[in-house]
Amino acid sequence: MMTPDPMKMTNSLRLGSIFLASIALTSHAAGSDLPPAVAAPHIPQTTVSLTDFGGVGDGITLNTDAFAKAIKTLGDKGGGELVVPPGLWLTGPIKLCSHLNLHLERGALIQFSRDYQLYPLAVMDLKGEREVDSTSPLSGVNLQDIAITGDGILDGGGDAWRPVKHDKLGESDWKARVKSGGVLSARGDAWWPSQQAMAGEKIVAALRQANSLKLADYEPAHQFLRPKMLRLIGCQRVWLEGITVQNPPNWTINPALCEDVTIHNVQVRNSPAAQNSDALDLESCRRAVISGCTFDAGDDGICFKSGKDAAGRRIGVPTEDVLVKDCVVYHAHGGFTIGSEMSGGVRHVVVTNCLFMGTEVGLRFKSARGRGGVVEDILVTDTRMAAITGDAINFNLYYGGKSALEDAGEGTDTNLPPVSEETPQFRDIHIQNVVCRGAARAIVLQGLPEMPLRNITFTNVAITAQQGVFVTDAEGVTFDRVRVQNRTGEALNTLRVKDCKLDLTK
Repeated sequence: MMTPDPMKMTNSLRLGSIFLASIALTSHAAGSDLPPAVAAPHIPQTTVSLTDFGGVGDGITLNTDAFAKAIKTLGDKGGGELVVPPGLWLTGPIKLCSHLNLHLERGALIQFSRDYQLYPLAVMDLKGEREVDSTSPLSGVNLQDIAITGDGILDGGGDAWRPVKHDKLGESDWKARVKSGGVLSARGDAWWPSQQAMAGEKIVAALRQANSLKLADYEPAHQFLRPKMLRLIGCQRVWLEGITVQNPPNWTINPALCEDVTIHNVQVRNSPAAQNSDALDLESCRRAVISGCTFDAGDDGICFKSGKDAAGRRIGVPTEDVLVKDCVVYHAHGGFTIGSEMSGGVRHVVVTNCLFMGTEVGLRFKSARGRGGVVEDILVTDTRMAAITGDAINFNLYYGGKSALEDAGEGTDTNLPPVSEETPQFRDIHIQNVVCRGAARAIVLQGLPEMPLRNITFTNVAITAQQGVFVTDAEGVTFDRVRVQNRTGEALNTLRVKDCKLDLTK
């Protein structure tokens, strides 16, 4: 049985932090604070097995009470390790406690029930921003020293919650899904698990507009409120290692407002048809290392966020001091993504030695007017991409809408809003030693006329793509040893650029 060694954890994380600091010294903006070491959790030596509390791993017995009793017992003793042995462990939601390691042995599958009624509605509170949502399958709030480790699997049963679009499935899979039950949208282009789930969006929108937090009012939309699968809010010293996580109702792994987060050698396996199934959403977290992970998702792969619009700006906690290293992303909307919910800011990030294969976009930076927030001091280095179906590198500050150029075919944007706290800013972002072999478009940089992208540098970048480079509303963009081999159109297309050096190497 593998038990996390706090001393070993701390040493490995300090090495990662030294590496991050060394890059910052040479490549980040002058004056940036160097990231501190990421602290590891301390887990007491007490060990119990789920079977000690009546757990039965037959795939039929519901083990919700067994998990709750085991975790409470360890919590009352000051913490320890809960071992889940080989077996099929059907359960409802699991709520973690401080100083706990949930350890899944090889051959263990924690199968969260597909019965949404087992996940009661609750008021979620993120620093005063409250909303009603379903209880997550696996969660922890305001905890210290927590770990989930081992070689086992966590399955969220999310296919019982999620809608599916017709064009995401092959014809035989679509027919099987329709035959399984559920309902179809009015146009017949989407399957929903129930009429309640399909009608829930309007109910929830109206209740949130009215600032209602009455759980009974939301109950008719319960199945529409798909929870994040592994959600940790306000936790300190978090360690995830070795586990496989799959089939979430919504986002897969979502640490929010956490500090000192380590995610090492974790696998996420989601269907490309799984709507909103981001592999990792690191949200308003400080000090994190993400290393050696392999992700396959129906939405973004590695995604950094920090709250949405006014709520995110009010909370004002950026995602910062993060190292992403040695990760592989297969299918995803974006291999590495920042945004679009980044209103609290994202800064001091290094992404190195990653591989993106078959993602829709390789490096994806997205926001929109109304978000606000600043994304700055980002370095992406020594990263490779292949078979990208969209853009190898994309900056889009019109996410969810169209720019005036796209909408009207004109080169000017009329009635520009004034620059304010609602204006997103992307600046001081550096991309170096990146290779992409195969993309629809090589590089797309789309800023705002009132707030151009600023100080974006590309050094030693080589891309083969169908189309070349498109730069709109940018200042201080520099290409140094950038080679783009495109099959159609101009290699370089620009509009409203200022003080840019956009030389492409032949």
